[in-house]
This record gives sequence, structure tokens and C-alpha cells, in this order.
Amino acid sequence: MKSLIDTYTLNNGIKIPIVGFGTWQTPDGAIAKVAVKSALSSGYRHIDTAEMYGNEKSIGAAIKESGVSRNSLFITSKLSNSAHSYEKATAAIEKSLSDLQVSTLDLFLIHWPNPKMFRDTDWERHLQDTWRALEDAYTAGKLKAIGVSNFREHHFNILKETQTIKPMINQIRICPGDYNEELINYCRNEEILLEAYSPLGTGKIFTDKTMNEIAEKNNKTVAQVCLRWSLQHGFLPLPKSIHEDRIEENSHLFDFELSESDMDTIDSLEGIVGYVVDPDKAEF
Repeated sequence: MKSLIDTYTLNNGIKIPIVGFGTWQTPDGAIAKVAVKSALSSGYRHIDTAEMYGNEKSIGAAIKESGVSRNSLFITSKLSNSAHSYEKATAAIEKSLSDLQVSTLDLFLIHWPNPKMFRDTDWERHLQDTWRALEDAYTAGKLKAIGVSNFREHHFNILKETQTIKPMINQIRICPGDYNEELINYCRNEEILLEAYSPLGTGKIFTDKTMNEIAEKNNKTVAQVCLRWSLQHGFLPLPKSIHEDRIEENSHLFDFELSESDMDTIDSLEGIVGYVVDPDKAEF
């Protein structure tokens, strides 16, 4: 690991930059455009968004205005929870392509496995039909890679009943204190790369005594320690910020390495930022 443009290889052979720039909760409009342009100026070449974020048009415009070649970028989007059917997912993919002003997406994910609106109406079949729409768009060349987000083992088992293409990614929350080892091991055994959303947890992590001690010892920020911890575990972190100085700061991850002792200490933390919502009980 030497830079933001180093890559992992997905199970279909596609290369993906080892750090992505997240855009969750980034307001549409000028703020999103400035954030994405700042990320690109800082060396990020992997941009992660979603239909549910409501900022795809601004991100597409920012990419165009940045002057960075499309061929050098890796762009990810995710399916809205309201689009869990073959027809709706197919239409949603076309809308993301249009809003982002691209002819292909490097990665497209099912955002949540079991949205509330489908929970009492044969959600398993809806999920399978939705995955089939992603498979067909992948086969047609509109998506270079496909995957999922917030999936647990039983959700993968539902896909396995009908899938013809294995998911390449599972994007889940992974941060110090919230580390689902059983799920992580399952994905690794299935050759499904783990992307870590909210890799900095919440604001609570910045006041945690242990994290601050490790950051001070390494002459780094708590955020940099979190991201380095994620990389040393082989995860793909997706830090987000709307502040140009923080965006730049979070890119400086390759001039230090956490010791085995530091890694073990961080691994032992539990619940310091709370725990991710159960995808089968989320109120959306």
C-alpha cells in the first residue's frame, strides 16, 4: 500500500482503488461539488455515492468540471430501497447513469437487503428479482462490477438460490468498536471484498481515550489511525467529509504503519461508537 490509487482485485478481475471518497449526508448542490472536487485534487480516484443520497447530479457535474479523465476514476452508486423489483431496479440503474453523466458505472450495489416497504410482501423474491436486474445490466456492460451493502449471511443465501453471478462487494459498517468478525470471515471465504462505510464511526470516536493515545503515539490524527487500521485489515474504507482540510488530511495514510500491538488494541475495542442497525429491522 503506497497510495490512494493502489488497488484491490475483485472476484471478476476488476481493479478497485483501496480507498474511496464517501458522499453520504453530503448535501446536493455546491457543497457536494466542492467536496468531490477537493477529493479529486487530493488524489482520490474512487467516488462512492447512492441514489438515496440525493446528490448524484452534483457529483456527476463535479467530475465533469474537475477535468479528471473518466478512465482514471472508479464510480460507485447504490440502489434506492424503493426499487426492489426487476423493472424498478433496471430503471434506477439508467437514472444513475444519466444523473452521473456516465455510460457505465464501475460498481453498483443493492443498498439494503430487506427494505421496510417490502418486508411483509415476499421480500426474498423481490431481492432475487432485483439482483437479476443487476446481473443483466452487468452482462450488458453497463456495470463493470455488482455487489451489495448491509448484507448478512442469510441474505447471501437468498441470492444463492437464483443468482448466476456472485456479488463482488459487501459494503458494511466497519470501524473500531463495530467489527462483525463472523460476517467478515464469511465474506472473505466467499471472495467478496469488504468495503467499510462510516470507517470513522461517529463523533464519539474522536474523544475515545485509547484512540487518542494511539494517534498521539504515531503522530497522526484519530481519523488517520482509523483508516490505516481498516487498510491493514484489508478493508476498503470510504471516509467522507465536506471540509477541504479534512479531505486532504484523510488521504495521508501511507507514511506510517500501525504496530501489531496497536492493531490488537484497536481490535479489542467494543461499542465505542455504538453498533450498526439490524438490516432486517431498519425503519426504512
